[in-house]
Amino acid sequence: MRRYPRVRWLMIAFCFLAIAINYIDRINLAIAAPHIKKDLGLDDTSMGLILGAFFWTYALMQIPAGRIIDRLGARAGLAIAVGWWSLFTVFTAFGKGFTSIFAARLALGIGEAGGNPGCVKVVYSWFAKKQRATASGIFDAGPRAGSALALPLVAWLISTWDWETSFVVTGALGLVWVVIWLIFYREPETMKGLDETERQNLLEDRAVPVGQQGGKIDMWSLFRHRNVWGMMIGFFCMNFATYFFVTWFPTYLTIAHGFSLKELGTLGAIPALMGIPGSLLGGLVSDALYRKGFSLTTARKTCLVTGMLLSSVIAFAAFTDSIAVILTLFSITYAGLAFTAANIWTLPADVAPAGNYVATLGGIQNFAGNLAGIVTASFTGVMLSISHGSFVVPLLVAGGICILGALTFMFVLGKLEPLPVGNTPSQPEIATANK
Repeated sequence: MRRYPRVRWLMIAFCFLAIAINYIDRINLAIAAPHIKKDLGLDDTSMGLILGAFFWTYALMQIPAGRIIDRLGARAGLAIAVGWWSLFTVFTAFGKGFTSIFAARLALGIGEAGGNPGCVKVVYSWFAKKQRATASGIFDAGPRAGSALALPLVAWLISTWDWETSFVVTGALGLVWVVIWLIFYREPETMKGLDETERQNLLEDRAVPVGQQGGKIDMWSLFRHRNVWGMMIGFFCMNFATYFFVTWFPTYLTIAHGFSLKELGTLGAIPALMGIPGSLLGGLVSDALYRKGFSLTTARKTCLVTGMLLSSVIAFAAFTDSIAVILTLFSITYAGLAFTAANIWTLPADVAPAGNYVATLGGIQNFAGNLAGIVTASFTGVMLSISHGSFVVPLLVAGGICILGALTFMFVLGKLEPLPVGNTPSQPEIATANK
C-alpha cells in the first residue's frame, strides 16, 4: 500500500480555515444588512446592489487569480488573497453610505477570488487522485462552517457593540491566519522532514506532472472543451441556490419570519451546520466509489447529480410558514449543495491537462459559478421590491435551477480525464494520468 505524508491533513485543515474565514467575511454583510439599511437609509434595491457588488469583482478575477496562483504557488498566492480580503473587510466598517460600502465590497471580491483556486492547488499538490474528493470535501466544509459560525458571531458582535465592530473583528481573523500560514506551509517538493518514499509517491501520483505536458498550452483553448462548459454551467446552477444563503437568507428569516438576532444566531445556523457533514460525506462517497472500482466519471457524476436533486427542495419553502418545515427544507438544500460542491472542486484536478493549469481551471469554473452570485443577489432584491417583500419567486426559481444543474452534470459533463490540449502527451504521461 502506497504511503503519503500525514502532514497533508494539516495543509488541508489550513484551507478549511481559510475558506471558513472567507465566508464569514462575505456573509457578515448579509447579517448586518437590516442594521446598515436602517442606519444609512438604504432601500432593498440599493442593498441588493451592495450585496451583489462583491460578486462582480469576485467573478471577474477568478481566471486571473487562478493563473497567478499557478505561477506563484499556493503559499504566496493564498497569503496575498487572504490578506487582501481581510483588510477590505475591516475597511467596510468605515463605510458611511452606499458608495463607500459598495466600493469596499468590490475590493473584497478581488481578494476572495484567490481562495478556492488556491485550495484546489493545495489539494492537487498534497493529495493522490483517490483522496482528492475527500480533501475537497474538507476544505469545502469551510463555507458551511463559516456560514454557521458567522450567524452567532456577527449577531453577537452587533448586539453587543455595533455592525461596524463586526467587520473589524472578522477581518482580523484573516490577518492572523496569514501569519500562521506563511510559517507552516510549504510544497511537498520543498518541505523539510518528509519521508522521501512518501514524497515520491505523492509526486508520482499527480495527474500529469508539471512541465511534462509536451508544450505550452493556450489557456483559451480550454474553453473549446465540453467538460469545461459542463463544469461552468453546473457550478452556476449550484451557486444560484448557494448564494441565496450568503446574501438574502438572514434577511428572509428576519423579515419574512420575524427572527430576532438571537434566533438568527441559533436556529438560523442549523442549515449551514448540516452542510458540514454534507460536504464531508460528498467527498467520502465519491472517493469510496472510485476505490471500489467505479470509473472516476461515474463516482463524481453520481454525487454531483444526487446533490443537485436534493438541493431542489428549496422550492417547497415557498409554500409553508412552518419554521420547523422551512429549516428542514433549507437544511436538506444546504447539505445537498455541500455534497455537490465537494465533487465540483475535484473536477479541476481531474481534467487539468497539466499541473500548472489546476488553479486556472478552478478559477474558470468559479468565474461562471459566481456570476450566479450577481444574479441571485440582484434578482432577489428586485423581486422583493416588485412583490413588496415576498420570497416566493426567488425560492421557486432557485429550486428549478438546481434541477437544471443536475441535468447539466448528467448530460453535458462527459468523461473525466485530462483535457487533450496542446501537444499530445507522451505515453509515460498517459500512463501516469490514468493511474
